[in-house]
Amino acid sequence: MTIRGWNDAWQPVFDSLIRMKALWPTRGWSWDPRLLCITSSFTTEQEPQARKAVQVALQNEWTATTIARAPQQLRDVVERAGGIRHGQLALSTGPVNGLLVYGLWWPWGDGETISCRVGLADVDPNREPYVRFRDVFGVTF
Repeated sequence: MTIRGWNDAWQPVFDSLIRMKALWPTRGWSWDPRLLCITSSFTTEQEPQARKAVQVALQNEWTATTIARAPQQLRDVVERAGGIRHGQLALSTGPVNGLLVYGLWWPWGDGETISCRVGLADVDPNREPYVRFRDVFGVTF
């Protein structure tokens, strides 16, 4: 299923993303062209604040052990990203009227850095609601 246009039922989801961004411990979000989502990296010292921010918008958490019970849209995203390994998390909210927001929490191998990628499953990045999503985070291609 591909989502097009804007649905007012998504506004609470976007409100939570706005709150997440306000709580985020670092300034920058950028576009990840490989996974067609936004990404931000932070240090392990900032991890507690980042976890608190993520929980505002992405309430569901999936591990390598539990991902099989996740919504199919999220499992598809995780598969395209190369799967989920020990220590990584897949996060989500929804689907709300077909819209699933996901997060990929990936600790780096250096023990000091973590990346969080956030995106909209099955949405063309050039169309709504992705355009509004990128605006929330101040990200362009």
